[in-house]
Amino acid sequence: MNIQRKAVALISGGLDSMLAAKTVMDQSIHVEGINFFTGFCVEGHTHAIREKDRAKPKRNNSLWVAEQLGIKLHIVDVIEEYKNVLINPKHGYGAHLNPCLDCKIFMVNKARQWIAENGFDFIITGEVIGQRPMSQRKDTMPVVARESGADDLLLRPLCAKNLAPTLPEREGWVDREKLHDFSGRSRKPQMEMAARYGFREYSQPAGGCCFLTDKNYSAKLVDLWQSHGHKDYELDDVMLLKVGRHIRPAHHFKLIVAREEGEGRFLQGYRKEFVSMAATSHNGPLVLIDGTPSAEDLYLAAGITARYGQGREAEQVDVKITDKDGAERTIQVKPFAKELPQEWYL
Repeated sequence: MNIQRKAVALISGGLDSMLAAKTVMDQSIHVEGINFFTGFCVEGHTHAIREKDRAKPKRNNSLWVAEQLGIKLHIVDVIEEYKNVLINPKHGYGAHLNPCLDCKIFMVNKARQWIAENGFDFIITGEVIGQRPMSQRKDTMPVVARESGADDLLLRPLCAKNLAPTLPEREGWVDREKLHDFSGRSRKPQMEMAARYGFREYSQPAGGCCFLTDKNYSAKLVDLWQSHGHKDYELDDVMLLKVGRHIRPAHHFKLIVAREEGEGRFLQGYRKEFVSMAATSHNGPLVLIDGTPSAEDLYLAAGITARYGQGREAEQVDVKITDKDGAERTIQVKPFAKELPQEWYL
């Protein structure tokens, strides 16, 4: 009696994982998707906030991919567990704060636990040899399989023919001849394959939504760790680092200045967690103050707040300061006239 095998596919929201899942589905395997939410892949959030990103899709790309494939998607919150991966990566960081190899090992390990708990047979990823400099090299792919504990239950359909046969191939659950031999950084084979399947719309082929690969974002995270004196963080920290103009005049405080109306609306939700400022005599942005500013620091911050509003050329601007408890007071300041030192900008 034939048993229908079941596989779980790591769905990042990018084209590669989409095609890897589809390749196995075409072999009559029951496939479901899994996405691990670390807090660092939330590009739809910024698309929804900023005017310049208004035309970009405002969606969870993993859910969207699952819908295109017609499969169930399991979204698993791993924010707390992921902290150790980011803070103490065994295999180090990439160009910025991206612990790519440790991240892949972590996610495949979580998928291995999931298939054991849910009666699935093997794991699918969209990895391609030579596509990523840390986690997708021929010498690191065995590291992922071994250190995650998945071993040969890990199938990479897009480059399987370049690797040793896995258990699903040896047992005949999948036909190795119907898998692929993609390699290198070119996405042309994937895009041609997508066209054959009729996938006309998809996110960036590399599926790169991780903030940790971004130089500017990583610098802000390092600054956060240095100012707090430790490397712990919360989801709100992750979100706020992606929003607004971050200015640090001193080690013990910084300003988060809304760059447009959408960001201002978003920052409004944090007014009970931070001291906030806004000009009342002229139109201007909402500003959050993070840290422990002195009274003198607040006057400096108010001058910077005035500088970013329509009163930047005025002799005096009224700035309302609102404490976390809602207490308000208004001060009059002269807008900061000089160019802010470049080292203040994060």
